[in-house]
Amino acid sequence: MRIEDCSVEDLAVLDHFMPSNSVDGNHRARFARQEAGDSTYLIPWLDDRPVGHAEIRWTGCAAPEVRAARPGCPELNGLLVWPESLRSRGIGGALVRAAEQRAIARGIGLMGLGVGEDNPRAAALYARLGYRPTAAYVDRYAHLAADGERHECADPCVFLVKELSLPGRSVKPS
Repeated sequence: MRIEDCSVEDLAVLDHFMPSNSVDGNHRARFARQEAGDSTYLIPWLDDRPVGHAEIRWTGCAAPEVRAARPGCPELNGLLVWPESLRSRGIGGALVRAAEQRAIARGIGLMGLGVGEDNPRAAALYARLGYRPTAAYVDRYAHLAADGERHECADPCVFLVKELSLPGRSVKPS
């Protein structure tokens, strides 16, 4: 498996293998944020097929509760391993580690991510990787139904944070 930053050539392949109905989390929107310098859109590849994605939002989480609790903390957003049959095989953990490496390369000693209260499996993975609860918040997003109708969603979540070890600097427990 390899993990690469998304390229414009990847967009059609992503749409084919992992169509998205998210309004602001679709592949083109994530790639546009990457092109603007606001994020890095990571794609894991297995046998020349995309098997997931994750976006590092260098601008941080949009939720005001999280911004107040952890100002300036980049957010790993939209982590997905697809198809589901590939979950629990290390791809999600590899995406998290790839995001951490990119943050360290930028001199950033912190990474955060949100997890839905109804997703204990993902929460267990993040805990194993060293992420600790910081703030409760509601993740608000929109998606388009098959008929094109927009649906607003609000999911209770917890924002988790991990202190990263920067070269030449020790990590303080949070």
